Amino acid sequence: MSFLTGLLYVVLALVILLFMVLVHELGHYIAGRLLKFKIEEFSIGFGKALFSRTNKRGEKISIRIFPLGGYCAFKGEGDDAEHPEPDAFNAQKPWKRIIVFLAGVVMNFLTAVLFSLILLCTVGYDVPQISSTSITVNGENNQTVEITAQGLEEGDVVLSIDGTKVDFAFGDTFQNLIAQKQQEVAAFVEGGGNVEDYSFKAVVRRDGGQQEVDVYFNYVVSYQDDGTTVASQDYLLGITYSPYVYTFWEALGRCWEFAFGLAWVVLKTLWLLITFQLPLSSIGGPITTITTIASATQTNWLNLLILIPMISANLAVFNILPFPALDGSHVLFTTIEWIRKKPIKRSVENMIHFVGLCILFAFVIIVDILHFVL
Repeated sequence: MSFLTGLLYVVLALVILLFMVLVHELGHYIAGRLLKFKIEEFSIGFGKALFSRTNKRGEKISIRIFPLGGYCAFKGEGDDAEHPEPDAFNAQKPWKRIIVFLAGVVMNFLTAVLFSLILLCTVGYDVPQISSTSITVNGENNQTVEITAQGLEEGDVVLSIDGTKVDFAFGDTFQNLIAQKQQEVAAFVEGGGNVEDYSFKAVVRRDGGQQEVDVYFNYVVSYQDDGTTVASQDYLLGITYSPYVYTFWEALGRCWEFAFGLAWVVLKTLWLLITFQLPLSSIGGPITTITTIASATQTNWLNLLILIPMISANLAVFNILPFPALDGSHVLFTTIEWIRKKPIKRSVENMIHFVGLCILFAFVIIVDILHFVL
């Protein structure tokens, strides 16, 4: 039963990945249709066709055996001809081709925005809402200690701490900021200070408005004997919280920033990889993506609400990169053609994209292997 359950989650993950591919290719398809391009085939997957049907416009719609990709094939898109037929892809104006190339990225990003909206107004994410400001713990010699965070109130939505915005992409997470304060208060107490004298500033949303509050701590020890102390790392346990769930209109206002934040995290990760600050084993290809989705969904299906916008933003950023075979590279070559008033030799461009595609396939295979081996 567990094997069948695991297989079901893998199939679900595969369907989600196919959905992402479909969204991307649908962007190319819609833009091509609107700009009157001749489309020869719209395919989900590679390899042998499992299903194929030609519509009244002469477009072949296919589902192929390897479901780890897809394509929208335009007439004459990969031809080497210097003088293509009038309805061929390369015969169309450069600005039109650029729109078609960018349409897949735009669709992926809009998907990230849509699912960010759903996430924020259903379960929330990074912005915390205070649920409790006090807690009881055991001190030394089994003594009871009540720790209270003064300045915060239940229901407060914390927006920043000591000037740092609570934001997973453009600031820092609440968990990291609180951990930093925990280290500071521990050092303050261990240096001889009283915990009541330590404070920090927080900007909170309360009663419909924003205000800055001073947050400090006190504690009451029951049955105190001389020399009884409380472990300094316990002082910030008084703050408990849950993700803030936005109203629909609030989520509609933040979902764009949230999606851009996801894209920014992807760019930062790529930079860390390029500068060797992050090992290749920390990322993965399509197989890793499928297993990650399956595992996260099996743990809690609500994890899909963050995984889908995250993967969508990842695909948008990845495809806009000016690497051969990716949409960003096609945009670059077409822009050069637009400026020069003539294209780079088609055979040369096609060879560059072919080599780039081989490198990409090799790369995703290697990172998948490293992810599972290391």
